[in-house]
Amino acid sequence: MPRGLKRYYGKGDLHFITFSCYRKLAFLGTKHARGVFVRELGRVRAECGFRLIGYVVMPNHVHLLMSEPVKGTPSIVMQLLKQRASRKMPKRKKTGRTGQLEFAFGETVEDARSFWQARFYDFNV
Repeated sequence: MPRGLKRYYGKGDLHFITFSCYRKLAFLGTKHARGVFVRELGRVRAECGFRLIGYVVMPNHVHLLMSEPVKGTPSIVMQLLKQRASRKMPKRKKTGRTGQLEFAFGETVEDARSFWQARFYDFNV
């Protein structure tokens, strides 16, 4: 966990969460990519049982305001959401000599695990 960042779970607080795309690239810059993300957010919400108060999907990052889930913790929710959304994003095959994956919206990354920046920031509300 980043230095000085503490997570406080189990008190029933709302959580304001921010997380970014890998290297702050605009992987969520298309309507289709945002739609894929929002659908996966709905699926994870239904599965884990948290209230989604609000969300903002920007081209290179996301903000969520959510309750604590019935199943698991906000950390588990974030893990599921990031994994599932990145796996569903449209990808092209590896490109050129570099062997990098190219996402259908034009950015390249080293591999599919690099769709999201590691970690997320969570503030209790």
